[in-house]
This record gives sequence, structure tokens and C-alpha cells, in this order.
Amino acid sequence: MKRRTFTLGSAAAAGALLLAACGEGRSGGETAGGEEAGSGFEADATIGVSLPWLGTQNWAEAQAMFEEQLKSAGFTPLIQAADNKVPQQQQQIEAMVQQGAKAIVVGPIDGTQLGSALKAAKDAGVRIIGYDRLIENTDAVDGVVQFGSIRTGELQGQSLLDGLAERKGEGPYNIELFGGGPADPNAPNFFEGAMSVLQPKIDDGTLVVVSGQTDFQQVATQDWDNGKAQSRMDSLLAANYSDKPLDGVLSPNDGIARAIITSCKGAGQDIPVVDGLDAETESIKSIWAGEQYSTVHKPTKDLVAKTVEIITAFQKGEEAPATEESENNGVIDVPIYALDPIVVTEANAEEVFADDPDRLALLEG
Repeated sequence: MKRRTFTLGSAAAAGALLLAACGEGRSGGETAGGEEAGSGFEADATIGVSLPWLGTQNWAEAQAMFEEQLKSAGFTPLIQAADNKVPQQQQQIEAMVQQGAKAIVVGPIDGTQLGSALKAAKDAGVRIIGYDRLIENTDAVDGVVQFGSIRTGELQGQSLLDGLAERKGEGPYNIELFGGGPADPNAPNFFEGAMSVLQPKIDDGTLVVVSGQTDFQQVATQDWDNGKAQSRMDSLLAANYSDKPLDGVLSPNDGIARAIITSCKGAGQDIPVVDGLDAETESIKSIWAGEQYSTVHKPTKDLVAKTVEIITAFQKGEEAPATEESENNGVIDVPIYALDPIVVTEANAEEVFADDPDRLALLEG
């Protein structure tokens, strides 16, 4: 886990932290994001957006919303997705620089593997904003916009406990744990946050991880692949649950949650309490049908809007808005713009999605 810092001083102190974070590596003195503050760029400048892939609903939404919001702000969007292939993402970033992008938003496939491409972008005066995931091992990043990853995990862990109490009666409860893709810097943070809630209940016997697999490396799902998650769930059920019920499963996202439910149905197990992440359409339907217990909603439109706000500040020659949170990426303390996620269950889904007509329609249909 990389060091995360919270500053609770005055607004002036917060601004000082931001300037320090953006301006210094370990040796000090270098600008973390390319052009000096105050230089700005054209109001209709090309803005690159490099997404990891479009294989989940949240990334597909990000593509559409960046297109819309960047155009509305007067910019010329250049949006590409890399099909979860790191070399392809590196090449796309390099091409964006060559095509004159003044800022590039990067949702990294692997946050540790973009250093050379981002250094070239920084040297060309390009501003770099991480989107949804930390960019690691480089000073060529001005900040990261994301939903708090530790907080997201805490909400997932608490939601699992709440669901067990609501649906399974008194404990102890038999559970299993799943993590996300190990190349994604958010995935171990999600797991760490969840385990900060679950581990005390494991220690006191309220929760029993029957397989004994409680380490992130044991439970991680390579590439966030739903098929791999379902295969692992099949194996866990066959090895551990032929003569006992499975009460709950910690799931790192909605696709894996649905894979877990499919596996349990196939094995003749009652559906366990399963949480998720991303408020995907199919999982909202599942929650409304009483199957998946919950999801953590990270509204893509809010994440994109915050990113565009920062780009607009850079365009005007201003510093990015002050933030009180930073995370060390192995080279510098990166400013983190952390938004608050929302737990969604059957009980509050209509309220949460009251201003989201597409998702609300799923509940009213």
C-alpha cells in the first residue's frame, strides 16, 4: 500500500501541499506535470483520454461522457481505449502527444508501466491526470481523480456484514473473499478497506473463511476476468461446501458478483449475500430481483466532471483546485481528488437513482 496523506490545516496550507506535491519529486525542484502554472493553452485544445478498455459499463460510460463534457467545455476530445493491453496504451499516449494534446487523462491498465510514455508527454509540456486509478513510479502526473478506494472497500465490507445480518440471521457465517485485478492499484486498496471491517469479525469467529484464503494474492482475480472468478468459485464450492452452506462472498465488482451467483446456482447452493461495485445495469436488475445484495455506486458523470474541471483550470493557466489528500506513487506525493461512493441496496435504489433516468427505468420497468 502506498503512503496516503491527509492535510487538515488551513486552505493556505492545503494549497501549499498541492504546489509541493505537483512540484517536487524525491530530489525536489521538478514540475510534476509539464508546463509551468500560468502558461495555459488554447480554449479549443485537443484533450487526450486514454482508457484501459471498454469491456465494463463504467468504462463505456466514461468514453461517452468524456466526449460530451469535453465538447461542452469547448475542447476537442481525442478518446481511445487500449483493450487492456499495456503496449497499446503506451502507443496511444505517445500518439496523443504527437497529435498535439495539451492534457491527457489516463485510466491506466497497469499504473506502474507508463513511465516512459508519460515522461515524453511531460517533456512536451502536456498535463497528465490519472483517472480512477493511481499512476505509479513517475513524477509525470499532476493529480488523480477517483472515488476513495479504501473508503469503497470499507463500504463493501460493511455492506456484506449488513446483508448477512439481514438475510442469514445470526452468525457465525461461512464466507469467501474475492479481490480485483492485481495490476490495478485500486484493487488491493478495495480489499484492504474491506478487510479493515471484516478482519475483526474473522478474528472473533463471527465470520469463517472456510477455504482459509484471506490474502489478497490468494483471492485476486487476474485482469478482473469474470470467467476466472467463476472458475475459482466453482473450485471453492467443490472443495469446501459439499456439506455446508456458503452464506456470503466479498466481491470486488459487479461482473464478478454475477459470476459468483452463477456459480452458486450451478452448484445448487442458495444464493449467498454478495456485494459488488459500479452499479452496472445487470447488477441493478439482480439487486431489484433480490439476488445480488448490494453494489457501490461511483457515478461516472461526477468523476468525469471533476476531471474536466481540473483540465479547464489548466487551460486558463491556473493551478488545479486544492485538495487535502495525496498518495505517494513511489516517486512523488500525487494530489488525489477523492469523491464519495454510495452503497446501493434494494431498499434505497430508487432514492439513489432518482436523478438517473436510465437506471431508474430499470427499477420501474
